Amino acid sequence: MEPESLYNLLQAPGKVDPPAAETLAQGEKRKYLPPTSRKDPRFEELQKALMEWINTELLPEHIVVRSLEEDMFDGLILHHLFQKLAGLKLNVEEIALTSASQRRKLTVVLEAANKSLQVQESQAKWSVESIFNKDLLATLHLLVALAKRFQPSLPLPANVQVEVITMESTKSGLKSEKSVEQLTECR
Repeated sequence: MEPESLYNLLQAPGKVDPPAAETLAQGEKRKYLPPTSRKDPRFEELQKALMEWINTELLPEHIVVRSLEEDMFDGLILHHLFQKLAGLKLNVEEIALTSASQRRKLTVVLEAANKSLQVQESQAKWSVESIFNKDLLATLHLLVALAKRFQPSLPLPANVQVEVITMESTKSGLKSEKSVEQLTECR
């Protein structure tokens, strides 16, 4: 296998295909990134810039992020990153092994981050549920907000937009809608 294709295989997202009807409860909405959005060069550049930033910040702690979806969901890396950036000590267990303790940890970290970012939970483009479910879009929104707040000079690519498919389960079946979501500002 060529190194490039191996790299792409390792970067392949866990969830690409829109869900089957049975995975969405009636009235539930979920956002999905189609493969074309995931492969957009500016989108990939943003992910790379954020991973390099996190890895640089957490280098003294020997923490390495390889995937924003897989490595951020349980709150461990967000916990270390937020404490380093904000200079705060959060009262939460260091290692969370169970799903319930990971959610608790993520809840504490996101509450502190939202407070620091001065974002109401209802206005945030991320939530405990979305981050815990490895929602890359929500994770990116959170990381971009943290970078803007704590490291405004970080050179993130400008005007990164992605096409998003929103799926909703209704009484009459699945409804989908395409939209464009802005991840970084125009400069």
